[in-house]
Amino acid sequence: MAKYKILWVDDEIEMLRSHILFLTEKGYDVTTVTNGKDAITEVENRNYDLIFLDEMMTGMGGLETLAVIKEINPNIPVVMVTKSEEESLMNDAIGSKITDYLIKSVVPSQILMVCKKILEGKKISGEYVARDYLLDFSEISTRLLEQPDADDWIDINLKLINWDMELDEHREVGLRQTLNEQKKEANSEFSKYIEKNYKYWIDNKDEDTTPILTPDIVEKFVLPHLENAKGPVFFFVLDCLRIDQWNILEKHLLNYFSIEKDYYYSILPTATPYARNALFSGLFPSEIERYYPDLWQTKKDDENSLNKHEKELLQFLLDRNNIKLKNDLKYMKIIDPDVGRAFEQNIVSHKKTHFMAVVVNFLDMLVHGRSDSELIKEIAPDEPAFRSLTNSWFMHSSLFGTFRKVAAMENAKVIVTTDHGSILAHRAAKVLADKDASKNLRFKFGRNLKVDKKAAMFIDKPERYKLPKRGVTTNYIIAKEDYYFIYPNDYHKYLNHYKDTFQHGGISLEEIILPVITMESKI
Repeated sequence: MAKYKILWVDDEIEMLRSHILFLTEKGYDVTTVTNGKDAITEVENRNYDLIFLDEMMTGMGGLETLAVIKEINPNIPVVMVTKSEEESLMNDAIGSKITDYLIKSVVPSQILMVCKKILEGKKISGEYVARDYLLDFSEISTRLLEQPDADDWIDINLKLINWDMELDEHREVGLRQTLNEQKKEANSEFSKYIEKNYKYWIDNKDEDTTPILTPDIVEKFVLPHLENAKGPVFFFVLDCLRIDQWNILEKHLLNYFSIEKDYYYSILPTATPYARNALFSGLFPSEIERYYPDLWQTKKDDENSLNKHEKELLQFLLDRNNIKLKNDLKYMKIIDPDVGRAFEQNIVSHKKTHFMAVVVNFLDMLVHGRSDSELIKEIAPDEPAFRSLTNSWFMHSSLFGTFRKVAAMENAKVIVTTDHGSILAHRAAKVLADKDASKNLRFKFGRNLKVDKKAAMFIDKPERYKLPKRGVTTNYIIAKEDYYFIYPNDYHKYLNHYKDTFQHGGISLEEIILPVITMESKI
């Protein structure tokens, strides 16, 4: 039984009999016609998997025939075959949505390669993907046993992300569960690694083993561009951006920017009130509280109360580093679509701005919205679907429009990063605490906190971790892996409500290892 049905349209079909016989021997069912009208009749009456279409035929030409075929079946792949090498003709054919293009005279092996690429490419590619992942699976598993350091963990994480996104394209290979189990194992080992090393990093006891942390970002990746800037420098902070999500955004930006990627480690907790203040200030939370007590309000622990002063903190950082701007520091927080569209429309007014910081909250809002919206859960039930939703948003977003307009500015530099990522939380951990303990799902502070140690990292001396003390007896617990915290009251209600939701504040590869992107315009 033939695997695929091919229609070959050429007014000199007799000269191609050897090609047709070759394809038949390879298992393809090939039907031939000598003119456009007969080709249209065939397409109307029979389903074909692929069409080879001669461009220069007597009577109804190839492009005219192609137009009618696409009206009948716009999804059928068509390969244009022609003697002409004129660029205008190629453009016309490509604009008419051909799948591929061949110049006569063609040999049988060329035809077979095109058939395999179009008809069997997905299957063949999937087979190689499965083989390559199983080889990488063994390598990653071995590396997890070899006490990886901070750089190793970045590399391991990037490999897992690349396979995650590769399997998005090849769901038929059936390796998603295997990869998910390996990611779970990796996060288990990574949590142990962070728990063991984090307090030494923040004390900077060994510069050689301390990775780049949140307070280092502006000084390391932004300030060098300010000193000799010939054009505007934009610093975009996309709240709650994961590396896999950035990889999706990057694909749309490659035509506009040259892109350089680096990675860093978020501070703990990996939550906006802590991480984003540390990002803008270049300080750890306890240092912000000590040096700028008026900008750190200790009675609340939410974004509205603790992230009001990002511009001031950034200005203090510039002042400490003796950075003198040509004009005033600009700052914008995009919290809804209307603000985003207005900013896109006005971005050209900043082409003479020396330095502008922009916070974009949409991804964080999407994460929180998914927790409470059955509709968004249905649209994005898992990580592949969440990536797809990110892609759909960005393609039609004012942020993409803003980036395109910035790319058109002379000598513009763009630095993009985030304050933390998020993880799909699967397992609940019951927490006992006093009534005034914080409500966060991936970290908590308060008195008498109790939770299973396998689910959390305990911090009984906040000052050692450069966290606000919040009282003499205040402790912190930070969720590890994919756990989320639930109080005993209405336990089952909240267990089910937050199961399989994206959360942040804890310890995982997805929340801690983050991208820093430097972009220069190609235009």
